[in-house]
Amino acid sequence: MRVFRLVRAAYAWPLSGKGAALYGARWNSPGREVVYTACNRSLAMAEVLVHLPLAALPHDYAMLELEVPETVPFAQLVPEYLPRNWNTFPHTSSTQQFGDDFLRKGEQLGLLVPSVVTRGDFNLLLNPAHTEFQQIEQISLEPFPFDERLLWRS
Repeated sequence: MRVFRLVRAAYAWPLSGKGAALYGARWNSPGREVVYTACNRSLAMAEVLVHLPLAALPHDYAMLELEVPETVPFAQLVPEYLPRNWNTFPHTSSTQQFGDDFLRKGEQLGLLVPSVVTRGDFNLLLNPAHTEFQQIEQISLEPFPFDERLLWRS
């Protein structure tokens, strides 16, 4: 499975999950290492853009393309089975519990979770503590210039 991660180039590789552990996010509590990826490039960009002030676009981002072996186990969260407020902002601890449980059990390398930013798309959480994490391959790392039109407002 190909997945994508838009990150500051300096932190693109190796994958660690340490950045997500610093503060926590929608699907992990602080202290829990997890690597957030997206199932397509545009979702990877959208997931980053919602956290950036659009007064100025950064120039130090890169798109990381990864290959996650099809043979490794992963699970999927279906939106219909999530709590009613799973997609609110700011996120609640109920969604973090899903990710924390996935990481604690350690049975799967990946967990497909629905995107809040782009409904119908999925992100893949990767567990760096899983025994098969080292099988993930870096396919490419390319500079990612944000399109300046993202700053335009009518």
